[in-house]
Amino acid sequence: MRSRCILGVVVCSLWVVVALHASDKQSAPLRVANLHFTVVKDDNNKPVRNAGVVLHPVGKNGKQTKGGFELKTDNEGKAVTDGLPYGHLRVQVLAPGFQTFGDDYEIDKPEMEIEIRLKRPSDQLSVYDKKPQQSAPTPPPTEPKPQ
Repeated sequence: MRSRCILGVVVCSLWVVVALHASDKQSAPLRVANLHFTVVKDDNNKPVRNAGVVLHPVGKNGKQTKGGFELKTDNEGKAVTDGLPYGHLRVQVLAPGFQTFGDDYEIDKPEMEIEIRLKRPSDQLSVYDKKPQQSAPTPPPTEPKPQ
């Protein structure tokens, strides 16, 4: 009988702890955002279709955490995702013929519009590239001096 009474007290105590913990979670609901990405060419503002928009969560230490996923832009250069939790997010955009884009964003509003402008690759300079050397002009033939 005594063990049943102790067991009953322990079970009731656990119930109270679980109920208090559950009420804490209800008072602080998880806030989520809907993100709308638009990817355009930097030089003419035309949409970039089928670009990969890669989303990575970022931890408090500024390092990328595990997880993440990729979206693809449609014919208008748009990609949408719903239900992302507030916090830091690292966005990378990859598309053939363009420089890779990367930046971190603070997700802190229920709806966010993010425009990404992709640039074409620039020429790379190298110390190994040599310009063709210009040969010195050939002097005109001289006439022999009379002796």
